[in-house]
Amino acid sequence: MAEDKRQFPTEVVDLPSKGLLYPKDSPLASGTIELKYMTAKEEDILTSRNLIQKGIVLDKLLESVIVDEKVSLDDLLLGDKNAVMIATRVLGYGKDYTVKLTDPSTGDKQEETFDLTQISDRKIDRKLFKDGKNEFEFELPSSKIKILFRLLTHKEEKEIDVELKALRKFTKESGISSEITTRLKKAILSVGGDTSIKRINEFVDNELLSRDSFAFREQLQEITPDVDMSFTFISEATGEDTTMDIPLDVEFFWPAGRR
Repeated sequence: MAEDKRQFPTEVVDLPSKGLLYPKDSPLASGTIELKYMTAKEEDILTSRNLIQKGIVLDKLLESVIVDEKVSLDDLLLGDKNAVMIATRVLGYGKDYTVKLTDPSTGDKQEETFDLTQISDRKIDRKLFKDGKNEFEFELPSSKIKILFRLLTHKEEKEIDVELKALRKFTKESGISSEITTRLKKAILSVGGDTSIKRINEFVDNELLSRDSFAFREQLQEITPDVDMSFTFISEATGEDTTMDIPLDVEFFWPAGRR
């Protein structure tokens, strides 16, 4: 399969993590990933109603363009996966991304075109990433409890989606979403040195102060290698600017004429 993919033009893409959070024997430790240009085969994937309904269309797309069979999509950190998605879109349809947005000031539709090659990686502190270990320590500012945590990969993101879907019935009844606590439970590896899932779940559900939760999520955001998807939308009517994020969904991969 890898040899078949190399029959098409390929590009080597830099990862926001620089490969620093992957084991040394992982091909991702190089800090790059080789992607093939999209073909009609990938367009078949993008337009598959079955894959879209199952919510796996983007997974199948990325698996199709990754050249090295030793690279598993599941192993990719979420920020690195975002970089792969952007690069795949550029290789498929070019650097210009045109979309119609709603002016928040007037409610009018306004067309904007963005150069996807101008999207930059967030700056990371290399000193935090040691020996390919995806483990970090953080002392919660209020409780002073030390936790060990990791940055989530695509595999954990899928597990979170499955859990949230399973909880959807209870969410409807209570009106309360469990997304924040579910993500925190996946990210935290130990609480005060205790690595048991039971202890982590009890801590997140019953002991984690909101101010500590907020501080922890800020820390996660700060150290996570990723691409900066934010852009400034300037209203044609008022001249006011609004900061937005380009959504990385199925429609992101469609040319403007299909939206």
